[in-house]
Order: sequence, then C-alpha cells, then structure tokens
Amino acid sequence: MTVPPLWRLLAIGVVYLLIMLFAHLPDHLILFPTRAPIDAGGAVRKAVPFENGELEIWTAQSRRAQQQGGADVFILRFYGNADRADRWAAAEAEMWSDRAVEIWGVNYPGFGGSTGPARLSKIGPAALAAFDELKRHAGDRPIMPYGASIGATAALHVAARRPVAGLILHNPPPLREMILRRFGWWNLWLLAGPVALQIPRDLDSIANAKAVRAPAIFLLAEKDEVIPPRYHALVLNAYAGGKRVIRLPNAYHNDPIEGVALADLNDALGWLLSRASR
Repeated sequence: MTVPPLWRLLAIGVVYLLIMLFAHLPDHLILFPTRAPIDAGGAVRKAVPFENGELEIWTAQSRRAQQQGGADVFILRFYGNADRADRWAAAEAEMWSDRAVEIWGVNYPGFGGSTGPARLSKIGPAALAAFDELKRHAGDRPIMPYGASIGATAALHVAARRPVAGLILHNPPPLREMILRRFGWWNLWLLAGPVALQIPRDLDSIANAKAVRAPAIFLLAEKDEVIPPRYHALVLNAYAGGKRVIRLPNAYHNDPIEGVALADLNDALGWLLSRASR
C-alpha cells in the first residue's frame, strides 16, 4: 500500500485542526447576518419565543386579504443567507394582490431582531417554531412554506415534518453536495469534506425532498450563478410529491419574480391549492 507523502499528511492534520478550532466555520462561510434597522413598510412585527430568546417574524396581508378581513392562505416565507423578512414581507404581500394571502416572513436567529448567534444548526428548529406558531393562528387554513436559496432548505425541513398544504422552492440548494462537488476539487476535498460534514442533517435538501408528499412549485433560474442549475436538478429529481416547474430562462440567482414569471406563479398556486384540497 502506498503511503501518502508527508506534506499531504501534514496538510490533512492542519486542516482538521483548523476545523476543530473553528467549529462554526460553515456558519461563517455560508451565513451573512445583518442587524441594522430596515424599513418594513406596512409589515407587522411578531416575536415568537425561541430558545430563551425570540424569533422575529414579519407579517403582511395582500390587498384582497385586507378587504375581506382575513387570509385564505398563509405563506411561511424563508429568505436567503444575506436577506431579511423586514425587507420583503410587505412588498411580497402585494405580489398576491388577487388572492387573500398573508405572508409570515422569518428572520433566522442572528438576523434582524431574532436573538442568538447565526448558526446553520438553528435554522431548522427556528423554522419549525415559526410553523407551529403560524399553525396556532391559521387553524385549518392552508400553510405553504416558500423558501428561496438557503431558505428552501428550511422550507423542505418543515414540509418533511409538518402537515403543509404545499410549498414553493426558488433555486433550492443541496448544500452538502454543492460543497463537495463544486468546491472540493481545488482543495483536494481536505477543506470541503470536513465543512460538508458539519452541515446539519435537518438541512439535507435531498433527504427532505424524498420525504415530502405535498405538491410543490419549483422556480428555477436558468442562469443561476450561485447555485448552478445542475444542483437545482438534484433536489427537483429527488422530490417525491407532485411538482410543477417554472423555468426562468434569463434569470440569475437573485432576480425577483415578476412579469410573466409572477403570472405563472399565481397560476401555479391555483394548481397547488387544488392538489392540496384533494
């Protein structure tokens, strides 16, 4: 058996020492929390008890929901790794002006007014806490998690463990596979391997996708420069429930859903609701 060169053994030892010293390295590499105040427009702040602190949620109703005095559908919204609910909740409620929708946008721990450090390990439990609080409010009315980018990992985690009516996934990342396949080659997997192993199991998008039976809408940017489409496909192909795909031909990762894509999403929501009611 060939013995690895001494330099390689030393490199492996140094990398693993760094991983042990910086146990939260994936958190620092992936999450970009901010706490600066943001004008939330017409959104309303709600604080939910979470792990000896609080989880910040921003709620907003569409015009139709306001007119009829309440929502028919609740969207539990999870955002990207550098985004905030207070930035988007009010504007997103306006996207659904033709439907009686209420948005519940979640700020992960360490983001905005949510207490605690920003940790990947906190995203899954925080997502379930947000769902459980919304369920108490919504009663029998349908709840649909909607996750963009890393928010899709939270949405899938919830859908695999709670009774959701359906979900919407925008550019979903399989975190562990991306780290290994996209970033492993240049460091001979010496860094990518340990980092991938520290991704929490509850954010395994592929395993969660296999466990979900609720219908889903996939919004996939075909020019995604952050999560290349081949990684979207891993989650899409693993998804066990019914699915409708809306491809966004000229869209990049952070491009908003608007124009034809927004009309398609509204149409697909009707399909999703009809499937959920069966």
